[in-house]
Amino acid sequence: MCEAHICDTIRRTLPDARKVSASRKKGEASFLSENSIDGETLKKAINDTGYTFVSISSDEYKKRGLFGK
Repeated sequence: MCEAHICDTIRRTLPDARKVSASRKKGEASFLSENSIDGETLKKAINDTGYTFVSISSDEYKKRGLFGK
């Protein structure tokens, strides 16, 4: 259930977040967003659930076609 709690928190905090996923085994969560992310807001939301926010990183999303082009 911890993955579901984190995913729900991300969705509530960042309504435009898409493809939200979390892995307890890897100790990470990921999602796509077209907007910039306020890391402090996300950190507070995660920490308020009782879980620990460690860090945030982002990469530019590049949409690929059917064959990766």
